[in-house]
Amino acid sequence: MKTLRDKRLGSRRDLAEAIKAGRVKVNDVIAESFSLPLKPADSITFDDKPIERAKTQQVYLALNKPLDVISTTEDKHGRRTVIDLLPEDYKHFQLFPVGRLDEDTTGLILLTNDGDLAYRLTHPKFEVEKEYLVAVDGALNVTQVDQLQKGIELDDGMSAPAKLKPVLLAPYNYRIIIHEGRKRIVRRLFAAVGHQVRLLKRIRIGKLKLENLKEGETRRLTHAEVREL
Repeated sequence: MKTLRDKRLGSRRDLAEAIKAGRVKVNDVIAESFSLPLKPADSITFDDKPIERAKTQQVYLALNKPLDVISTTEDKHGRRTVIDLLPEDYKHFQLFPVGRLDEDTTGLILLTNDGDLAYRLTHPKFEVEKEYLVAVDGALNVTQVDQLQKGIELDDGMSAPAKLKPVLLAPYNYRIIIHEGRKRIVRRLFAAVGHQVRLLKRIRIGKLKLENLKEGETRRLTHAEVREL
Protein backbone atom coordinates (compact mmCIF):
# COMPACT_ATOMS: atom_id res chain seq x y z
CA MET A 1 0.00 0.00 0.00
CA LYS A 2 2.85 2.39 0.74
CA THR A 3 3.94 2.40 -2.90
CA LEU A 4 0.43 3.41 -3.95
CA ARG A 5 0.21 6.06 -1.25
CA ASP A 6 3.54 7.52 -2.32
CA LYS A 7 2.06 7.91 -5.81
CA ARG A 8 -0.91 9.77 -4.27
CA LEU A 9 -3.45 7.43 -5.80
CA GLY A 10 -5.88 7.81 -2.93
CA SER A 11 -6.33 7.80 0.83
CA ARG A 12 -5.37 4.77 2.92
CA ARG A 13 -9.02 3.76 3.10
CA ASP A 14 -9.55 4.22 -0.67
CA LEU A 15 -6.47 2.14 -1.45
CA ALA A 16 -7.49 -0.58 1.00
CA GLU A 17 -10.84 -0.83 -0.78
CA ALA A 18 -9.07 -0.91 -4.15
CA ILE A 19 -6.88 -3.82 -3.01
CA LYS A 20 -9.92 -5.68 -1.64
CA ALA A 21 -11.68 -5.14 -4.97
CA GLY A 22 -8.78 -6.70 -6.89
CA ARG A 23 -7.81 -3.49 -8.68
CA VAL A 24 -4.15 -3.81 -7.72
CA LYS A 25 -1.89 -6.43 -9.29
CA VAL A 26 1.72 -7.41 -8.63
CA ASN A 27 3.34 -9.26 -11.54
CA ASP A 28 -0.15 -9.64 -13.10
CA VAL A 29 -1.46 -11.40 -9.97
CA ILE A 30 -4.16 -9.72 -7.87
CA ALA A 31 -2.65 -8.40 -4.63
CA GLU A 32 -4.24 -9.87 -1.51
CA SER A 33 -2.13 -8.13 1.16
CA PHE A 34 -1.87 -4.48 2.19
CA SER A 35 1.82 -4.92 3.08
CA LEU A 36 3.18 -7.26 0.40
CA PRO A 37 7.01 -7.17 0.30
CA LEU A 38 8.15 -6.05 -3.15
CA LYS A 39 11.28 -7.02 -5.03
CA PRO A 40 13.03 -4.44 -7.22
CA ALA A 41 11.95 -6.26 -10.39
CA ASP A 42 8.27 -6.59 -9.39
CA SER A 43 5.72 -4.81 -11.59
CA ILE A 44 2.62 -3.13 -10.15
CA THR A 45 -0.58 -2.09 -11.90
CA PHE A 46 -3.52 -0.08 -10.59
CA ASP A 47 -6.70 -0.51 -12.67
CA ASP A 48 -4.39 -2.22 -15.21
CA LYS A 49 -2.21 0.90 -15.52
CA PRO A 50 1.51 0.40 -14.73
CA ILE A 51 2.86 2.13 -11.63
CA GLU A 52 6.42 3.37 -12.00
CA ARG A 53 8.56 2.65 -8.96
CA ALA A 54 11.57 4.68 -7.99
CA LYS A 55 14.72 2.63 -7.62
CA THR A 56 15.67 2.49 -3.97
CA GLN A 57 18.86 1.55 -2.24
CA GLN A 58 18.75 -1.82 -0.52
CA VAL A 59 18.92 -1.40 3.24
CA TYR A 60 19.42 -3.96 6.01
CA LEU A 61 18.75 -3.05 9.64
CA ALA A 62 18.84 -5.10 12.83
CA LEU A 63 16.28 -4.05 15.45
CA ASN A 64 15.99 -5.11 19.07
CA LYS A 65 12.20 -5.26 19.32
CA PRO A 66 10.69 -4.34 22.70
CA LEU A 67 7.50 -5.81 24.15
CA ASP A 68 4.13 -4.61 22.84
CA VAL A 69 5.47 -3.68 19.39
CA ILE A 70 3.86 -5.26 16.33
CA SER A 71 6.02 -6.89 13.64
CA THR A 72 4.25 -5.31 10.68
CA THR A 73 4.49 -2.17 8.59
CA GLU A 74 1.21 -0.66 9.83
CA ASP A 75 -1.58 -1.55 12.26
CA LYS A 76 -5.25 -0.62 11.85
CA HIS A 77 -5.69 -0.56 15.64
CA GLY A 78 -3.06 2.13 16.06
CA ARG A 79 -0.59 -0.05 17.93
CA ARG A 80 3.12 0.75 17.71
CA THR A 81 4.92 -1.13 14.92
CA VAL A 82 8.55 -1.88 14.17
CA ILE A 83 8.39 0.80 11.47
CA ASP A 84 7.57 3.39 14.14
CA LEU A 85 10.93 2.61 15.77
CA LEU A 86 12.97 3.40 12.67
CA PRO A 87 15.19 6.49 12.63
CA GLU A 88 13.75 9.16 10.33
CA ASP A 89 16.59 8.66 7.82
CA TYR A 90 15.29 5.16 7.03
CA LYS A 91 11.53 5.72 6.87
CA HIS A 92 11.46 6.43 3.13
CA PHE A 93 13.14 3.15 2.12
CA GLN A 94 9.92 1.07 2.31
CA LEU A 95 11.45 -1.36 4.78
CA PHE A 96 9.49 -4.34 6.08
CA PRO A 97 10.17 -6.91 8.81
CA VAL A 98 11.54 -10.28 7.75
CA GLY A 99 9.33 -12.82 9.45
CA ARG A 100 7.60 -12.01 12.72
CA LEU A 101 8.14 -11.71 16.42
CA ASP A 102 4.99 -11.88 18.53
CA GLU A 103 3.86 -8.81 20.42
CA ASP A 104 4.98 -10.44 23.68
CA THR A 105 8.40 -11.52 22.33
CA THR A 106 11.48 -9.32 22.32
CA GLY A 107 14.77 -9.39 20.47
CA LEU A 108 16.31 -9.53 17.03
CA ILE A 109 14.30 -8.78 13.92
CA LEU A 110 15.64 -7.80 10.52
CA LEU A 111 14.12 -4.98 8.48
CA THR A 112 14.94 -4.63 4.80
CA ASN A 113 13.57 -3.77 1.37
CA ASP A 114 15.33 -6.77 -0.20
CA GLY A 115 12.61 -9.27 -1.08
CA ASP A 116 15.09 -11.90 -2.27
CA LEU A 117 16.86 -11.97 1.09
CA ALA A 118 13.55 -12.03 2.94
CA TYR A 119 12.57 -15.12 0.94
CA ARG A 120 15.93 -16.74 1.64
CA LEU A 121 15.54 -16.22 5.39
CA THR A 122 11.90 -17.22 5.77
CA HIS A 123 11.21 -20.07 3.35
CA PRO A 124 11.19 -23.41 5.23
CA LYS A 125 13.37 -25.17 2.64
CA PHE A 126 16.43 -23.11 3.67
CA GLU A 127 16.12 -24.11 7.36
CA VAL A 128 17.67 -20.89 8.67
CA GLU A 129 18.35 -21.21 12.40
CA LYS A 130 16.77 -18.89 14.96
CA GLU A 131 18.08 -18.85 18.51
CA TYR A 132 16.06 -17.76 21.54
CA LEU A 133 16.51 -17.25 25.27
CA VAL A 134 13.54 -18.63 27.19
CA ALA A 135 12.29 -18.18 30.75
CA VAL A 136 10.03 -20.95 32.05
CA ASP A 137 8.97 -21.96 35.52
CA GLY A 138 10.88 -24.96 36.80
CA ALA A 139 13.24 -27.28 34.97
CA LEU A 140 12.50 -29.71 32.17
CA ASN A 141 13.16 -33.37 32.89
CA VAL A 142 15.14 -35.68 30.64
CA THR A 143 12.03 -36.98 28.87
CA GLN A 144 10.77 -33.48 28.07
CA VAL A 145 14.14 -32.42 26.69
CA ASP A 146 14.29 -35.57 24.59
CA GLN A 147 10.80 -34.84 23.19
CA LEU A 148 11.82 -31.36 22.07
CA GLN A 149 15.01 -32.62 20.52
CA LYS A 150 13.22 -35.36 18.56
CA GLY A 151 10.14 -33.34 17.56
CA ILE A 152 6.64 -33.07 18.97
CA GLU A 153 3.26 -33.65 17.34
CA LEU A 154 1.41 -30.31 17.36
CA ASP A 155 -2.07 -29.50 16.10
CA ASP A 156 -0.61 -28.41 12.74
CA GLY A 157 1.89 -31.23 12.32
CA MET A 158 5.14 -32.58 13.65
CA SER A 159 7.72 -30.07 14.81
CA ALA A 160 11.27 -30.23 13.56
CA PRO A 161 13.93 -31.29 16.08
CA ALA A 162 15.05 -28.44 18.33
CA LYS A 163 18.35 -27.88 20.11
CA LEU A 164 17.94 -27.10 23.80
CA LYS A 165 20.42 -26.15 26.52
CA PRO A 166 19.99 -24.85 30.08
CA VAL A 167 21.59 -21.43 30.70
CA LEU A 168 22.30 -19.21 33.69
CA LEU A 169 21.35 -15.84 32.21
CA ALA A 170 18.71 -14.53 34.61
CA PRO A 171 15.81 -14.26 34.07
CA TYR A 172 16.28 -16.85 31.30
CA ASN A 173 16.96 -20.49 32.05
CA TYR A 174 16.98 -22.13 28.58
CA ARG A 175 18.39 -21.54 25.13
CA ILE A 176 16.54 -23.08 22.17
CA ILE A 177 17.54 -23.22 18.50
CA ILE A 178 14.92 -23.96 15.84
CA HIS A 179 14.55 -23.39 12.10
CA GLU A 180 10.76 -23.24 11.91
CA GLY A 181 8.67 -20.11 11.51
CA ARG A 182 5.26 -21.38 12.53
CA LYS A 183 3.14 -19.02 14.62
CA ARG A 184 4.17 -18.93 18.30
CA ILE A 185 6.16 -22.11 17.73
CA VAL A 186 8.54 -21.76 20.71
CA ARG A 187 5.71 -21.15 23.18
CA ARG A 188 3.75 -24.05 21.72
CA LEU A 189 6.71 -26.41 21.97
CA PHE A 190 7.24 -25.70 25.64
CA ALA A 191 3.50 -25.86 26.32
CA ALA A 192 3.43 -29.30 24.71
CA VAL A 193 5.82 -30.58 27.38
CA GLY A 194 3.97 -28.85 30.22
CA HIS A 195 5.91 -25.60 30.65
CA GLN A 196 4.59 -22.10 30.04
CA VAL A 197 6.98 -19.56 28.56
CA ARG A 198 7.13 -16.40 30.70
CA LEU A 199 9.74 -14.49 28.68
CA LEU A 200 11.07 -15.04 25.17
CA LYS A 201 13.88 -13.19 23.41
CA ARG A 202 15.38 -13.92 19.98
CA ILE A 203 19.14 -13.42 19.91
CA ARG A 204 20.20 -14.84 16.54
CA ILE A 205 18.97 -15.30 12.95
CA GLY A 206 21.37 -17.44 10.91
CA LYS A 207 24.77 -15.91 11.68
CA LEU A 208 23.33 -12.49 12.59
CA LYS A 209 23.47 -11.90 16.35
CA LEU A 210 21.67 -9.39 18.56
CA GLU A 211 24.72 -8.82 20.77
CA ASN A 212 24.66 -5.46 22.65
CA LEU A 213 21.93 -3.71 20.67
CA LYS A 214 19.61 -1.98 23.15
CA GLU A 215 15.84 -2.46 23.11
CA GLY A 216 14.14 -0.18 20.61
CA GLU A 217 17.37 0.64 18.81
CA THR A 218 18.52 -0.27 15.29
CA ARG A 219 21.85 -0.67 13.58
CA ARG A 220 22.77 -1.08 9.94
CA LEU A 221 24.25 -4.44 8.97
CA THR A 222 27.78 -4.57 7.62
CA HIS A 223 28.46 -5.84 4.09
CA ALA A 224 29.98 -8.97 5.61
CA GLU A 225 26.84 -9.66 7.67
CA VAL A 226 24.63 -9.26 4.60
CA ARG A 227 26.80 -11.68 2.62
CA GLU A 228 26.61 -14.24 5.45
CA LEU A 229 22.82 -14.03 5.51
